[in-house]
Amino acid sequence: MTFRIAVCYGKPENPAAFDEYYTSVHIPLARAVPGLTEFTWGKVTSVDDSEPPCYMVASLYFTDEQALKAGMSSPEMLAAGKDLRNFATGGVTMFTQEEHSVR
Repeated sequence: MTFRIAVCYGKPENPAAFDEYYTSVHIPLARAVPGLTEFTWGKVTSVDDSEPPCYMVASLYFTDEQALKAGMSSPEMLAAGKDLRNFATGGVTMFTQEEHSVR
């Protein structure tokens, strides 16, 4: 079991500018969050021809709830959160999740 912060980004006004800023500026900020064990991201496509509900989803993983809470309250997470206004023109939805692996 791991704990995750999911960040769902709405479609940005300028996707190319979003992509450049996200990869060159925002990822380094997010990777600095203490307790982070894994960080994944990817653009979203629908399984049919409909418009997907978001542009991209990022997942930040932590070993346990204590590490998640510590990471969320850290100065590094605060800096990453404040940075959203610099590029996330399509809005952002965030949630936490306790994940269970099924094998």
